Amino acid sequence: MGKVYLVGAGLGGREGLTVRALQVLRQAEAVWIDELVDDRLLAELPGQAQLWRRSGESSVQEGVLWLIQRCREGQQVVHLKSGDPLIFGRTREEVEALVKAGCPFEILPGLSSALAGPLWAGIPLTDKYLSRAFAVLTAHQLETLPWPGLAQLDTLVILMGSRQRDQIAAKLMEAGCPAERPVALIRSAGQAEQTVWVGCLAEWAAAENRSCEQTQSGPGVLVIGEVVKLRQDFLSGIPRLPEQAPLAGKTVLVTRSEGQAETFRELLQAQGARVLEMPTLVIQPPASWDRLDQAIQQLEQFDWLLLTSANAVTHFFARLHHHKQDSRALHALRVAVVGSKTAAILAHYGIHPNLVPPEFVADALLEVWPEPVMGQRVLFPRVESGGRDVLVQGLRQRGAQVLEVAAYQSACPKQPDPQVIAALKAHQVDLLSFASSKTVQHFAQLIRQAGLDPEVWDPPVQIAAIGPKTAETCRAELGRVDIEAAEYTLEGLVEAMIQQAQPLQTTGTVG
Repeated sequence: MGKVYLVGAGLGGREGLTVRALQVLRQAEAVWIDELVDDRLLAELPGQAQLWRRSGESSVQEGVLWLIQRCREGQQVVHLKSGDPLIFGRTREEVEALVKAGCPFEILPGLSSALAGPLWAGIPLTDKYLSRAFAVLTAHQLETLPWPGLAQLDTLVILMGSRQRDQIAAKLMEAGCPAERPVALIRSAGQAEQTVWVGCLAEWAAAENRSCEQTQSGPGVLVIGEVVKLRQDFLSGIPRLPEQAPLAGKTVLVTRSEGQAETFRELLQAQGARVLEMPTLVIQPPASWDRLDQAIQQLEQFDWLLLTSANAVTHFFARLHHHKQDSRALHALRVAVVGSKTAAILAHYGIHPNLVPPEFVADALLEVWPEPVMGQRVLFPRVESGGRDVLVQGLRQRGAQVLEVAAYQSACPKQPDPQVIAALKAHQVDLLSFASSKTVQHFAQLIRQAGLDPEVWDPPVQIAAIGPKTAETCRAELGRVDIEAAEYTLEGLVEAMIQQAQPLQTTGTVG
């Protein structure tokens, strides 16, 4: 038996969570996410956590059964609920079902929108002179509320009431509230797109007045009371609204080899993305070290050392150290690399390359390779299976002697990650990212092995490639490519994803 956590998501992203809630979320194995939860929180989930979101056809009962089933499977299960679970969170039914099923559970508090929403708008709910008490209510079943009593209170906070604005205003004025009573409508409280409309009950009730309507969808928080007038006094002390994370709500599948995905994952998470990892490469020693060993013993015979990947750098130097040598053995060689990442790895060994092409593809080296090429001897440690031969052929055609030796080999994993396969089946992946042609080829192989159809990457799923060669393989293996990096680096790939996502984003300010 696992355990179920009913967790308050508060408002906004990570800043709205308690420390305990963030800890539980980062250890979750299965997560039910409410509709109103900020998508930025997806970035805090473990990459392989199973997700469930209610569709229009599913019911709360189905969600509770999902929680119970995952708990009985021994998983740590989270129901991430907007605001606070015990403030209009419909938690009673869940608790009763969990108790009946014998599932251990824990309830973690969150910042309710009823309290944090007005704060983000600069509105205090209590004041020594203007508000000695406040009430929190929802706009559901307006006819059952005690309007004469509510009209006597200094401040009202009404959740999910923006659509019933004219009925609320009418009932309050009928019960004795003055028409000039201040009103504020706060939407997307605490988020980058927050907007605030301020007026009075009479304006709120006027059927012809639509100035308070906002373009973004979703419920708002209403504050009715004289404390709304204090807003300008408090605004300067309100925390700056968070930057809008361009990839918030996006789930990105990373297909890099195990152990090499960390940097890419961190880049994506910094932009708000949730990251799933399914390594499609297994980096291994070559079938034989003989040719590389022989080349290392004869380094003085070469003019250039050519390194076109981080794997080539690390495996070449590992073998160099195996022979009790270090970077000093390269003192007579010039070094050419492809890409800033490869150059950065090389710098760890105290070597700065003599040649780096402006474009981070191997073929670009041909355009900048210094003359004379004729007679130059080039050592090229590379992946055992080889790759594009344009660079090697080009150097040889110009008279260079190129010795290709296997420094490592990249194999396809024996089987795909079952949790990633489940996420693909459930259409929970938004972006497929590929940093090499091999990752594309092996991904397609693993998908076929899992018995999935190509429809798992049909639009709206997008396919992102780090450069033109990888993009070409995407078209051959997957039928298309949607995003191609202008700069052929991981940073460039993330930037290309952001540029693609930007038209979908909207910008809002505090009104």
